[in-house]
Amino acid sequence: MVKLKNSFQRKEKKYALTNKMYHQLRKKLQPYMEEDEYGLHTIISIYFDTQDYEMIRHSLGKPIYKEKFRIRSYGIPQEESTVFLEIKKKVSGVVYKRRVALSYQSAKRYIQKPHSFMSKTTKDQQIKQEIDWLVARKRLEPKVMIAYDRRALFDSDNEDFRITFDFNIRYREEQLSHTLDDQGESVAPEIDVLMEVKALGAYPIWFSEILAELNIYPASFSKYAQTYQRYLYSKGDFQYVI
Repeated sequence: MVKLKNSFQRKEKKYALTNKMYHQLRKKLQPYMEEDEYGLHTIISIYFDTQDYEMIRHSLGKPIYKEKFRIRSYGIPQEESTVFLEIKKKVSGVVYKRRVALSYQSAKRYIQKPHSFMSKTTKDQQIKQEIDWLVARKRLEPKVMIAYDRRALFDSDNEDFRITFDFNIRYREEQLSHTLDDQGESVAPEIDVLMEVKALGAYPIWFSEILAELNIYPASFSKYAQTYQRYLYSKGDFQYVI
């Protein structure tokens, strides 16, 4: 069983796959990895940004340091379902995530009033204070919902090496403060499957050999960045040159 960690760091690489490549890869991974207990599940995130999308515009410039803030749910939540306030930072290619768990009901209140709850542990309260400071300093507001259906694989001999496959990536701009569901329009119809490889160090040799055999190469793809560039940028009243 794979536990959801509230704080971790790792390297992440994306790969755009056709359906044919996906099925070929899954077959070759069978001796090494197994699917986690969640099976095919939906991940829903509400991304926050400034009024003029300052955070994602900064990210598109490929800086050494960048950060994102989102509320994330695994599945469509009910009022008492657990969701996460999550900061994702990337420093020189290494991804750091820190998050706090809370009920969906509390998360909706948080959108309206960030200081509306206290965390139960000292560590969680420290993370929440970091989130509160970012939200207040940047005056962040909910900008877009991004959802996708995921399958995740893990290596029982190496818990720091994981692979995820995301299908049907979709987005929505409306009804972000009161409803968290997975209804939206396609972000990248040309991509059948987005694979993400998560590792602390080098890939296992067997995995590198499989990638080479199937001619699978990394691709630059951020779900929020692609959504912004394709569907949100043209609606702004500001100018930005990539």
